[in-house]
Amino acid sequence: MGRACGGVKRLLSARAMQEQRVQKERVRFAPSPTGYLHIGGARTALYNWLWARKTGGTFVLRIEDTDQERSTAESLQAILDSMTWLGLDWDEGPGKGGDHGPYSQMERLAIYRDYADRMVREGTAYRCYATKDEIDAEKARQLASGAKAYRYPGWWRDKTEKDRPSDRPYVIRLKVPESGTTGWDDLVKVRIDFSNAELQDQVIMRSDGVPLYNFGCVIDDVTMEITLVARGDDHMINTPIQLLLYRALGVPAPKMAHLSMILGMDGKKMSKRHGEVSVELYRDQGYVADGLLNYLARLGWSHGDDEIFTRDELVQKFDWAHCSREGARWDPKKLAHVQSTHLRMLPKEKLAAEAAPFVAKSGLRVSPSDPRYVEACEIVKNRATLLADVADMVDYFFREPPTVDEKAVAKFLVPGVKENLQAFRDLIATVEPFERHAMEIAVNAWMEERKLAFKDYAQAVRVAVSGRSATPGLYEVLEVLGRELVLKRLDGAIARIG
Repeated sequence: MGRACGGVKRLLSARAMQEQRVQKERVRFAPSPTGYLHIGGARTALYNWLWARKTGGTFVLRIEDTDQERSTAESLQAILDSMTWLGLDWDEGPGKGGDHGPYSQMERLAIYRDYADRMVREGTAYRCYATKDEIDAEKARQLASGAKAYRYPGWWRDKTEKDRPSDRPYVIRLKVPESGTTGWDDLVKVRIDFSNAELQDQVIMRSDGVPLYNFGCVIDDVTMEITLVARGDDHMINTPIQLLLYRALGVPAPKMAHLSMILGMDGKKMSKRHGEVSVELYRDQGYVADGLLNYLARLGWSHGDDEIFTRDELVQKFDWAHCSREGARWDPKKLAHVQSTHLRMLPKEKLAAEAAPFVAKSGLRVSPSDPRYVEACEIVKNRATLLADVADMVDYFFREPPTVDEKAVAKFLVPGVKENLQAFRDLIATVEPFERHAMEIAVNAWMEERKLAFKDYAQAVRVAVSGRSATPGLYEVLEVLGRELVLKRLDGAIARIG
């Protein structure tokens, strides 16, 4: 009987887990518009987006702009542009609207005030009239007496209505329980508990009516019906106060997932000294969005030994159970490998379109739909890591005359190759059709007849038609260049040898 009950329990547990997997989640990403989108923020946004898409849920973009001194419209636009470039489309938020707006905190001040006043009425929060001078003096006294950190002494915690002064500004503080613990089962970390005695009555509303971070965050999550909060583990220090706020409001807290930090190769928190930390800089350097997303996904999450994932595969396979509890190190070499792999995976038309802005920066006027340009991008992609590399590698197909590597010219366009170069030129002029396989057959027969090896002419031809010593396969290059341009450049090289 006991064994049968155990089997039933396991079955019910498996069903519960399955139901949890398919539950439609409402998740959010809530950046502050005080700068660019950091790669750490991009990974947080990605994980939330993946979970929303996997569960058929909703991805909310919320703007936490209460720091009015540092928040700018330019920073907000930069964040939106980076999110759009990454393909992390939001279902509710700026430009999309939704049933739970507004999605900017500065447009929600009345909502925060209503909830704060309600908490005061219900006795879970209170008005504190302590002045800055009083708090500074108390802080100095505590530190002088050996305290490690200042702790608000609760002056106004138990005051009655008649004790309230009518002529002084006030803040609103959360009434934190003086005993017990506050904790949660984190989806990434282990069980985490804080002693309430170590917490203090934190300010939740400033005297100017603007909420502090923890209060604004909780009210937004409650009113926007967020069911799961995934964020960096630097926010774990905020979580116990937020859980107490949920309790004070009488609403269940969302599930919590705290993601480990992204570290530099030296094991320290990722910063500018470790390389670029702004998503827009990676975009501007020519990274492929799916390549950067793939790398960010694997930076703190794993699926066996698999390294390369399409966007759809990430949606299908992502879960919280395989997120790392330890910090993940940013590895530029691994990023380059993932990036180049995704660049090669692009269909040639998409590759050509994405490389087009970088080609334009070089001063070339080429239509992204030009068949020659599309084929040029296709044949160089196996040598490229970035879209900017593709732009550089297709340059000689369209720049006339091509930019020449003088060292390569001096090494390979020498008098000893002139005869073979001329013979090659005359042969190529007659090949029909002018495509790589026909050329290869004709040239192989020509080499056999003249007792030549590939090295006797190939580099001279390569430098003559491209100005470079390193290109994709020679016959591929000739085919994309076209007969007319190939003959023109060969004639120019022969004349240059003299």
